[in-house]
Amino acid sequence: MGSKAPCAPGLPERLGPGPGRRPRTPGAEEKHLLSSVAAAQALARVIRPCYGPHGRQKLLVTARGDTVVTGYAAAILRALELEHPAARLLREAALAQAEHSGDGAAFVVLLAGALLELAERLLRAGLPRSQLREAYAAASAETLALLPALAVRSLGPLEDPFWALHSVMDTHAPAQTHCLTKLVAHACWATRELDGSFQPERVGVCTLPGGRLEDSCLLPGLAVSGKACGQVTTVLRGARVALFACDFGPASPNAPATARLSSPDDLTKFRKGSEQLREKQVAQLARARVNVAVVWGEVDEKTLTQADKCGIMVIQATSRREMAYLSEVLGTPLMPYLLPPLEPGKCQRVYVQQLGAGLAVVFEWESPGNPALTLVLRAATTEGLRGAEQAAYHGIDAYAQLCQDPRLLPGAGATEMALAKILSDKGTKLEGPNGPAFLAFAQALRSLPETLAENAGLAVSEVMAEVHGAHQAGNVLTGVGAEGIINVAQEEVWDTLMAKAQGLRAVADVALQLVTIDEIVVANKSPTIQQDLNPDPKKAKEHPSPVKKKVLGTNK
Repeated sequence: MGSKAPCAPGLPERLGPGPGRRPRTPGAEEKHLLSSVAAAQALARVIRPCYGPHGRQKLLVTARGDTVVTGYAAAILRALELEHPAARLLREAALAQAEHSGDGAAFVVLLAGALLELAERLLRAGLPRSQLREAYAAASAETLALLPALAVRSLGPLEDPFWALHSVMDTHAPAQTHCLTKLVAHACWATRELDGSFQPERVGVCTLPGGRLEDSCLLPGLAVSGKACGQVTTVLRGARVALFACDFGPASPNAPATARLSSPDDLTKFRKGSEQLREKQVAQLARARVNVAVVWGEVDEKTLTQADKCGIMVIQATSRREMAYLSEVLGTPLMPYLLPPLEPGKCQRVYVQQLGAGLAVVFEWESPGNPALTLVLRAATTEGLRGAEQAAYHGIDAYAQLCQDPRLLPGAGATEMALAKILSDKGTKLEGPNGPAFLAFAQALRSLPETLAENAGLAVSEVMAEVHGAHQAGNVLTGVGAEGIINVAQEEVWDTLMAKAQGLRAVADVALQLVTIDEIVVANKSPTIQQDLNPDPKKAKEHPSPVKKKVLGTNK
């Protein structure tokens, strides 16, 4: 490894056996890395057809037997039942990326799979595992350092975010992206703070079957799916809201009973005590001037009657996520017990509204200070609603990222090709293991625009040759479109810098972890131990411990 490498040979040629180095045998290769590579490649084969705006859909049958049509990588990864530890580790990294950035699960799986495949080639060529890890770490650090320099646009503080969100949402929306992006951009712009910050919880998303996507609209306030349970169905002025993640009433009847009733008098006292408890709980809410109680749990009829007498509107919610949104917007905690919060949430009015074929409960503020809006999505099918909902959430998350870091990167694979060119140029000049590692990162990054071209039905080799030539000529805004190469600035195709950087960090972490794993050890439970710990004495006699047999045999 002390001699300088030639200009641009293949990766195995860069790392020949060399003096004093024994080439690895095929058996050693399979023992050290091939197991992780095979698992990563199998997972990448499932996700690859879904990558990009022209990705295909999959008919997914979940473990519960539900049938879902989706092209969302995170949903597919969650539904897969994986046994291989390396595949599970890769899935965890991809889902963490989707949770923190709202997108990028497919990016993590495909890039990490390509890096592991190239790492196996480097190990076969004779590079020690410790040097490979150090070289990969250096290449990943260089990639992250280069990324900010490729940001060519940024969202201005007073600029309409439509153009920045359109390409993000176009990847997930099945159709009518323009209409949906316009609604999301307006909702995000209207609910941002005066200092320019933005909280995604202030934009609610409510899906209603029926109608067309063009029938979607924005409602003032926060609409949640639920129903008003009692006689009080509207609070028109001065709503004070309490949120409960428990049953509205005494403990559930399914809970273990602790009372011992030995006589009719005990039963009478027990019933009277339960009634007094209900009255006390509702009276505490009334004294705290709570007139709206939102419950994520069961509603007791007798407690509901007490609430009606006190003029408290009781709402039974159906989604814990919506309860969390209400807690954030109203500024009141989600109480685990039926006790009034120290500071109830406040809004102008709460009412039930018919939306399509369903009911929703709307929390509304006065127009000048309305802190929340709800995007009501309509579609003819459940699958269309699911795709529109995912696209809306991706747009909201992207705007939240742009409020923290407004910089944007060229999309459509242009950023990956620009990084690959820089890393390839540096890799051909570096000595030691860093050179092949840089070349490996460059080759792995090129696999992403190749996948875009493949999913768009293009001639991959011809398109990649054109994109490569354009980037060699300095055209860093050249990417892969539906009909061939495009100028991403003219087509308005962008990626957020924050999401791309987080995705690269996730890929680097999981790749470095899997590169250092040389063997997978699965610890199984011993049947002998289970027999020894069997509490049944009859079965213990039928199956005596093998240790005791050995002791008896030695005594003989």
